[in-house]
Amino acid sequence: MLGYMFTPHPNLSDEVNGNIIRSEIEGGVSLGDLPPSTVLEIQTQHHRYTAVFLGESQALISGHPEFCPEPVLVAIAGSTWGGSMLKLRYIGRGMHLEFCHPEYRTPIVTSRIQEVRERIHLTFEDSTSTNDNPAEPTPPESTVAPSMLKRGTFTKPS
Repeated sequence: MLGYMFTPHPNLSDEVNGNIIRSEIEGGVSLGDLPPSTVLEIQTQHHRYTAVFLGESQALISGHPEFCPEPVLVAIAGSTWGGSMLKLRYIGRGMHLEFCHPEYRTPIVTSRIQEVRERIHLTFEDSTSTNDNPAEPTPPESTVAPSMLKRGTFTKPS
């Protein structure tokens, strides 16, 4: 047998078991696997969010013109498939991010997540600059972090 295989739970509906399997295939990140100060870029169907993970479920999130045009301290609940079932403290591709905003009574639910990436800041020593001025570091870029791939937190995009 290769790797981890999800076994459907007999007490859950086919739809719920299917969603769980789909989240394993699509990939994502468990907040419990992230060190504080990790910066995530979350691309949904409509917006690109930046979330600075602070620990536990807290993050500074920005990227929505109405709810968080500037960084706002929120509690990330997790991700849903569009219904009431929530995968706690998880940000998953193909799912909807749900977070609690201090100025709204009900949680904010995003459009479907298309990609989750850790923002990597390159320093002068790390960069292979193609700039005309080699003394300037290359700008920050985002990528799926190799350290996260090893831990199985992120999966490579298809």
